[in-house]
Amino acid sequence: MNQIRRLSTCTIRPTSHKDQLPAQRIELTPWDLRLIQLDYIQKGLLFHKPAEKEANQSLIQHLKASLSHTLNIFYPLAGRLAVTENEDNTTCFSINCNGDGALFVHAAAYGVEVSDILHSVYVPADIVFNLFSLNEVPNFEGISKPLLAVQVTELFDGFFIGCSINHMVVDGTSFWHFFNTWSEISRIGFDKISQPYPVFGHREYHDSLTDLPIHLPMSYDEIKSKHLIIGPSSYSLQTVVFHFPKEKLAELKAKANAEMVNNNISTLQALMAHLWLATTRCRHLNPNQEVTYLIAVGLRQKLKPPLPKEYFGNGVLGVNVKSSATEEARKYLQGWEKAPTFLPKFSDPKMVGLLTGSSPRFNVYGNDFGWGRPVAVRSGAANNMDGKLTVFPGAEEGSVDFEACLLPETIQAMLDDAEFMEAAALA
Repeated sequence: MNQIRRLSTCTIRPTSHKDQLPAQRIELTPWDLRLIQLDYIQKGLLFHKPAEKEANQSLIQHLKASLSHTLNIFYPLAGRLAVTENEDNTTCFSINCNGDGALFVHAAAYGVEVSDILHSVYVPADIVFNLFSLNEVPNFEGISKPLLAVQVTELFDGFFIGCSINHMVVDGTSFWHFFNTWSEISRIGFDKISQPYPVFGHREYHDSLTDLPIHLPMSYDEIKSKHLIIGPSSYSLQTVVFHFPKEKLAELKAKANAEMVNNNISTLQALMAHLWLATTRCRHLNPNQEVTYLIAVGLRQKLKPPLPKEYFGNGVLGVNVKSSATEEARKYLQGWEKAPTFLPKFSDPKMVGLLTGSSPRFNVYGNDFGWGRPVAVRSGAANNMDGKLTVFPGAEEGSVDFEACLLPETIQAMLDDAEFMEAAALA
């Protein structure tokens, strides 16, 4: 049951006039365009209510004002996608930095407490999924819909700030760069921020690999018609957040390196292997069933020359665990325009596998808007699939959380699996 009601909606624009924005149009790359049929990225932070007696309405106005200043820096998020249909029946996409603004939703769920979200064994989908706006909106609708939607929901004893951002415009690195900058502006003011400015200019960094703009050999209507939903819906799956303390991670790493007789396996690799083995074991698969593991690899520092860390856009490619990320990226970029393929919203039910995205290196718990650190991070319903494992840093330094979205019977089997749960706890 939806316990959340919208109190108000408005459009937040940069404080600068649109004629003062540095760039009017940003071309999209193959990394961006391959996500055209996916939903927006949805991540949000859970906070306890501020201790001071400041009225909630004043806090909402403060968040609106700080967001407007943040959009001076991340001005493409205040724009819309633009489509150019060419005479040769090809289509080009870009970001039109027109300053039309972001959506801001003020909502309330006074019957929901922080503990309802934080201490539930399963992520309560009927609550959490409704803490976000632009649910089930594919990226190609960014032509008419905002590229950024913020929903601030008042709870009985806390707040939830949920952000939905068009995935053609940002990846996880750019998403959290925006979130980190907004929280710092909210906390200390626009003129004092230490966050680096985002780097725009896709053409400058991609000319050596591919020509921009990309001409897709199909019309916009054809692209929309390829939007297929395959597999179970978000509401037929269950999500659990598994927490791995620092000392358990060290044990997993030591065990993996001892078994492989080397010292080259990282903590994250050992943890993902632990999850892969557990989910495979708990799915009770046919012994001959092929199992895949697709990992979203950040490529900013792996390309030659590397992209700046502050590069704004998508710098991620899904690769198999045995693939070379750099070589895979180069081949992908150079061949994609001739035969473009788009990632489907859900996985093929005939395939059994896992997909890991996000990163334990993202600055999630440093997002203090002025009333303290968040107590949890949660994802929306966007792009959920059976086997999606989203990795976040844990609230305690050195720990890691995995948000596991799986079939209910797999989740229950994992909770009952002593070998897996020996290293894990429920977040």
